[in-house]
Amino acid sequence: MDNFKVLNITDDFEPKFVKPQRVDFVLNGVNRRWEILKVYDSVAILIYHEQKKSLIIVKQFRLPVYLKNGNGYTYELCAGLIDKDKTLKEIAKEEILEECGYDVDIKSIQQVTEFYTGVGFAGGKQTLFYCCVNEEQKVSEGGGIDDEAIEVIYLPISKAKEFMFDTTKAKTPGLMFGFSWFFLEKLDKV
Repeated sequence: MDNFKVLNITDDFEPKFVKPQRVDFVLNGVNRRWEILKVYDSVAILIYHEQKKSLIIVKQFRLPVYLKNGNGYTYELCAGLIDKDKTLKEIAKEEILEECGYDVDIKSIQQVTEFYTGVGFAGGKQTLFYCCVNEEQKVSEGGGIDDEAIEVIYLPISKAKEFMFDTTKAKTPGLMFGFSWFFLEKLDKV
């Protein structure tokens, strides 16, 4: 990445999105200590585009992944933090609009399940949703808000399984689970 450079790494700051904590506890009569991060829970949305017969995913730069692999671009479901006083479906609707550019009816958003991520250090809960979109609902190019740099990708269903197992592309567990659910529950219905 020619246009990227780490300037400084420090642990002396006031965090905005995570809060490190040390927890002393007793488990099975043994005193223990563990470090955790308090984090926001989140929503993720698996989006199927009816006309394009594609799953809509986003490509986004993630600094922690860059520090691991020198690339930093990840492929993810449309997602967002639960950091406002709205229902989960309202937040999901906002994220679909902001990241992917589709204005969907909140009634068309289906909750699939919820699961936990970063269970060894954070335990953030992610609620997975599903919805279908079409070109009539497209109102913008998406790409996120403020300084987010999100690329919207239309992944044809015919290439999705191959994509899942392509280890050259960094993917989130939510994407992997969402795709698996789609193949089991929706593929024969779309």
